[in-house]
Amino acid sequence: MSKAEKTRDNIIKQAAELFNQKGYAGSSISDIMKATGLQKGGIYNHFSSKDDLALQAFDYAYGIASKRVWEVVRKKTNAIERLQALVSVYLEYLDNPPVAGGCPILNTAIESDDTHPALRDRVRDAVNNWRSLICRIIQKGITKGEIESSIEPDVIATIVISTVEGAIMMSKLYEDPIHLERAIAYLQDYIKNSL
Repeated sequence: MSKAEKTRDNIIKQAAELFNQKGYAGSSISDIMKATGLQKGGIYNHFSSKDDLALQAFDYAYGIASKRVWEVVRKKTNAIERLQALVSVYLEYLDNPPVAGGCPILNTAIESDDTHPALRDRVRDAVNNWRSLICRIIQKGITKGEIESSIEPDVIATIVISTVEGAIMMSKLYEDPIHLERAIAYLQDYIKNSL
């Protein structure tokens, strides 16, 4: 990896953490300069704009989060076990988030919904990938007879994603992991006994 590539990667990593903690609107170019130790020209030498950097920083943060989920899910062979593993991985988000500041999908979705259409679209793509993974696991489970054929995969995806993200928000808001722990326990039971 060249020096320029290392610098670019460092800018993305630092910006991802900054945006995930302070938000896109709350992070200035001066903040990015301070975090990276670079001047404005050094940053814009690698990115056409703050928007360009924000999109690439989100992709980086989402990539880390996605990799964490996939590493756990791929070790399981049964659909129920895969779904339970997928849900359980989020218990780490409070003490060991994929990027400093918590869940990059939740944080970015909240901030970008009305203010940054390109970033909102990027988050929507990330959630679509998450939904698609859940639906594929369920559909494969239905095909193999591991999950009831009456189950609607996208309904379960909505329930899982909404419950996990809402519980992360509540635990962060109250500074108490109990909300996420309760939600994960509920989802584990629901997956085991209702699918």
